[in-house]
Amino acid sequence: MRKLSFFFGSLLLVSIALDAQEKISLTDLVTIDFNQLAKSKERIQKNDEEYATAFDQLKVDAERALRFKPVSVMNKTDLPPSGDKHDYMSIAPYWWPNPNAVNGIPYIRRDGEINPEVKNFPDKVVLPGLSSSIYHLALGYYFTGKEAYAAHATKLIRVWFLDEATRMNPNLKYAQSVKGVTEGRAEGVIDTRHFMHIMDGIQLLKASSVWTAKDQSGMDSWVKDFIQWLGSSTIGKEEMNAPNNHGVWYDAQLLAYAGFLRDTSLVKTIYKRVVNRLDKEMDNQGSFPLEMKRTTSLHYSVFILNAYSSLATRFQQLGLDLWQAKTASGKSLKKGFDFILPYLLKKQEWTSPQINAFKQVESLPLLKKATAQYGCASCLDEIKRLAGASYPALLMMLL
Repeated sequence: MRKLSFFFGSLLLVSIALDAQEKISLTDLVTIDFNQLAKSKERIQKNDEEYATAFDQLKVDAERALRFKPVSVMNKTDLPPSGDKHDYMSIAPYWWPNPNAVNGIPYIRRDGEINPEVKNFPDKVVLPGLSSSIYHLALGYYFTGKEAYAAHATKLIRVWFLDEATRMNPNLKYAQSVKGVTEGRAEGVIDTRHFMHIMDGIQLLKASSVWTAKDQSGMDSWVKDFIQWLGSSTIGKEEMNAPNNHGVWYDAQLLAYAGFLRDTSLVKTIYKRVVNRLDKEMDNQGSFPLEMKRTTSLHYSVFILNAYSSLATRFQQLGLDLWQAKTASGKSLKKGFDFILPYLLKKQEWTSPQINAFKQVESLPLLKKATAQYGCASCLDEIKRLAGASYPALLMMLL
């Protein structure tokens, strides 16, 4: 039960063992609703028993995150094409050696099948652990005021983003490269979606004496440079225009950075693009045809809705309502939720391609959002069923 408690206690972050830093998360982090967070903190300070178990679990997770060692793009052994280890590099997960070529090059695509070679490039592999550790530590600091949490989160951020000897250059020129095909691809921009949650974590760290004006200035500068690269590079532009989940995650990232810098003009630009994107990408029944064609179509249908949900949560905090918005042709997030929920609630059987078993943990963020935004009582029942006795320890109780 202890293992299950940790798993469900952290499932809205990542279900990984922080001692094993090479492991990849099963699901994405969720965007913090800062208004709800403040309400939860007030209730904890009043010793509300309903929140006690989740609060205790968060402290356990924050203590575990203290053991996560700093990671850096400098940890890789191979050099990127630039010869500069400060440049981030990863390889495309679904591309494999060509069996018909003597040296396996050029690689060929096998959708949904992850090439284990991705672990040879730790830049991408360590990101889920880095972001979840910062997330747990920042939340731990927010609720407890324990400076040790803020100090370690700050150290992790400085090593990855700020220290001259270890910092990542603000570009993704060599992300998701394919041997014999390309040094970097637009699809690689999705690697850094985990940065969204580091941005949220920093917002909580600002109250700490450990987080300095120099740290904030350094991150502001890094984020500005990264936004500039995303908007001006060929790779960034291609990803922005991607008609599937990649384009949505691009906007989810960009919105996190725009919010971090309080760039209201960019926020409004992203909102207009997202509404237009939803109108074009969703069909009349509420599904996403390009995701439905994938070999793991249920996973990608959930994945794209998680991206839209992250956008909606952040837009809501910035005064824009994507949850209830309708597009020119009547598309909406509500329609997307109405389509997917019967499958997540096991009321209907998924008949589109899904070559791997769907991990139910991936559905938890959507079930929670459907409960909160659309009054889905059966969604809450399903969350409780999945969590069992661990339900009171869920981090979602606080978020």
